[in-house]
Amino acid sequence: MRLLPLTAALAATLPLVTATPALADTARPTGAPAAACALPGRTGWTDEGHDTDHAQFQQAVGTKHVLMLFVDFPDAPATGDLADYYRQLAPAADWLKEDSYGRTRLDITPLNRWLHMPQDSASYGFQRGITFEQHELYVRQAVEAAAPHTDLSRYDMLYIVPTKAASAISFSPTYLFDPTTPGIVVGGNRLKWAVTFGQDMYHWGPKVAAHETGHTFGLPDLYAFTGTDYHRFVGGWDLMGLISGPAPQHLGWERWKLGWIDDRQVACLPATGRRTVRLEAVERPGGTKIAVIRTGETTAYVAESRRAVGGDAGACSTGVLVYKVDTAAQTGEGPVQVVNGNPGTTPPDGCKALDMAAFGPGRSFTDPATGVRIDVLRRGPLSDTITVSKQ
Repeated sequence: MRLLPLTAALAATLPLVTATPALADTARPTGAPAAACALPGRTGWTDEGHDTDHAQFQQAVGTKHVLMLFVDFPDAPATGDLADYYRQLAPAADWLKEDSYGRTRLDITPLNRWLHMPQDSASYGFQRGITFEQHELYVRQAVEAAAPHTDLSRYDMLYIVPTKAASAISFSPTYLFDPTTPGIVVGGNRLKWAVTFGQDMYHWGPKVAAHETGHTFGLPDLYAFTGTDYHRFVGGWDLMGLISGPAPQHLGWERWKLGWIDDRQVACLPATGRRTVRLEAVERPGGTKIAVIRTGETTAYVAESRRAVGGDAGACSTGVLVYKVDTAAQTGEGPVQVVNGNPGTTPPDGCKALDMAAFGPGRSFTDPATGVRIDVLRRGPLSDTITVSKQ
């Protein structure tokens, strides 16, 4: 979750499942540079666009130096061993290293002392839906308490971890600076990014750190902010949706946006035509990772291969995952929507309907409104071969 500064469709289209036609001998697959399928963002905030504003959001590649602070409060004194708090979140570094094919590394350094906040934990407003101003105050006070003990300018961002006794610090929002305000300046350096953890870290585990760090890279939330089914858009297919989902590694589209896969690993169909693509599973490095069929200025369909390996070992279905991207959709309003390739399947225990979405060989997806068709031809141990077309 992230807080907006200054507190300020894919309709229920079921895929048409048909027999897969043979690829005609005369068919000439058409290709295009990947840039022709890169979509611009239109929200002015976190979204799925490729033109991320890196004056406001971190570059997602390279080593990110993270300082972990531990705070307690007059109404919630420190309890427990600092090393236990660190170990609760530190595995996020390994998770992101695997997810990014080694392109993103978190260097997390704990400041091994308790920092005493000047206000009661209940006074910051977490339980009432903390405002940007309250959140910035919380971060500022933690920074002021830490400044005498470390050189904050050495770090790209902060992880602020409260004592487990602070039940009022209930959830884990991300602080993203607002460039139109004075903000938090320490030693002449602007503090731009911080994750303030809450009691939900004990529910979500270390992947909550990876999720929240994703917001500092410019990623939106993929779960729904409204309605009764908060995971109706992507189910358990992406960390930015359901953190504890069965297949939470980042979608191939987001890996491309973040610079974890290269343009040469993207098969682009920006206009009418057809091409056959062998997709290598996104959970492993190398090969073509996504096929993108552009459908508008800010929309596209994406297909990728998913397998139950690595961070996705608990995947409820495997095969070709198809989803629609809309870079004009606001965070929490469905910027990514997964197509359920098996809508009649009864999910096993621990899985939801959308977790069964992956298409297998002989299955097809069509969207008559855009002329898009995706046919799954063959399946390998860690790959799928598909034909994508647009009329």
